Amino acid sequence: MLSLTCAISEYDHVRDLVSGRVRADGVALSCFSMPVEEIFFRMLRHREFDIAEMSMGRYVSILSQDNCPFVALPVFPSRMFRHSSIYVNVDGRVRGPRDLKGKRIGVPEWAQTAGIYTRGLLGQQFGIGLRDVEWVQAGIHEAGREEEVTVSPPDGVTIVRYSDRTLNEMLLRGEIDAMMSAHAPPSFEASHPKIRRLFDDFMDIEHRYWQDSKVFPIMHTVVLKRDVFERNRWIAMNLLKAFEEAKDRSMERICDATAARVPLPWAFEHIRRVKAAFGDEFWPYGIEQNRTTLSTFLGFAFEQGVTRRLVSAEELFPSETHTRFRI
Repeated sequence: MLSLTCAISEYDHVRDLVSGRVRADGVALSCFSMPVEEIFFRMLRHREFDIAEMSMGRYVSILSQDNCPFVALPVFPSRMFRHSSIYVNVDGRVRGPRDLKGKRIGVPEWAQTAGIYTRGLLGQQFGIGLRDVEWVQAGIHEAGREEEVTVSPPDGVTIVRYSDRTLNEMLLRGEIDAMMSAHAPPSFEASHPKIRRLFDDFMDIEHRYWQDSKVFPIMHTVVLKRDVFERNRWIAMNLLKAFEEAKDRSMERICDATAARVPLPWAFEHIRRVKAAFGDEFWPYGIEQNRTTLSTFLGFAFEQGVTRRLVSAEELFPSETHTRFRI
């Protein structure tokens, strides 16, 4: 039995694996639940865990360089549409997405996955190019945030970095016109009257984006330390199967109409509507089921200088996880 440590945030679709109700054959997991920002920091800086949830943006950036210390599984614990992740000051100059041209937009990190998708869709849908904006990098509500990976934005792209102020402060004072971030600014979370989402009707917009593009943005994956994987290549498929079993059990729970498994009125009816829009397998793992999303993201990452070269979907994951046996 191989003993491994795993750090992952609290999701219902990994709960049974973390609790031990689902086991990966040949693996004894010691799991830690903590905020994703802490997991990413500790794994990237200190390699503290054998297995960890990881930002897709940071992973592909490192993978595009030499000697990547990680190997990812085609497991995606976090997915999120990102039209909802753009925030503006109601007293500012931005009323709609095309108003962002020529403005200052804050980002916490250039390689943050949410930002990669958001910059990409702004270009695709609204014609806002990377060079049409002055980008501002700073912490969201703590000064001093830095990039965790090396990025090389294209020539002509302007990024101004501040270590002595926050995006939240700058948005409130009008020093930036908008910010895009996976984590909402504290002022928005506190219902400050001056801060709002750019898209108030983001659910309708994101639904149409899905219908048009078939892209359901993948935020995070799960990585193994490469040396652990290379010594025990069989663990990739065994872990993938266990993550899938835990997800399947979660889906059974949330679809149960007999008793509420999550504290949300009409949850089972919401799931029915999601299936009608996305299909029965609306949160798939694996490469083929996610090829459109992965290819779109990898194109965005290369165009924005997050990766040094265009990475293929197959490169992200070990060959052992590319195909399955059939009976």
